[in-house]
Amino acid sequence: MKLEVIMAGFGGQGIMLMGEILAHSAMLEGKEVSWIPSYGPEMRGGTANCMVVISDKRIPSPIISSPDVLVAMNKPSMEKFMPTVKKGGLTVLNMDLIDKVLEREDIEKVKVNAIKIADEIGNIKVANMVALGVVVGKTNIVKPETILKSIDYFLPEHRKSMFEINEKAFRRGLELGK
Repeated sequence: MKLEVIMAGFGGQGIMLMGEILAHSAMLEGKEVSWIPSYGPEMRGGTANCMVVISDKRIPSPIISSPDVLVAMNKPSMEKFMPTVKKGGLTVLNMDLIDKVLEREDIEKVKVNAIKIADEIGNIKVANMVALGVVVGKTNIVKPETILKSIDYFLPEHRKSMFEINEKAFRRGLELGK
């Protein structure tokens, strides 16, 4: 088992946190993991992406050229990375910031209005957890309970009150992914 994931969007959308939570969860379950962040010229508003590799064997290289899964939280990210997704791969597309999807018939596309769903739940900042829920629901790469442990782990003390809304967003995405 090996899963290569690229998560991408604008800085400030929680792209790195989404990747860290996924990687940490896999690590808690005893899997081999790598996580590589990449920031554009500006942290907020610039581009941000991360690569997460999860495997039951040692990972020879953490660099991903052709991911199994792409999470694109905006149109520039979809345009940059969707052509690289492996045949038979999965894309999770945040349709709130993507007006037209690239044509590819050889991959599965899950279109989700992550920002709208997050807003309905109560805070647009949890759109990343909606997208993460879709990935976990589709791939079953880690257990949902482990993701929730990791969310709690990464929330600083002064943000612990955000756990419940993050959990709701994650579970909503999980439902969409199943």
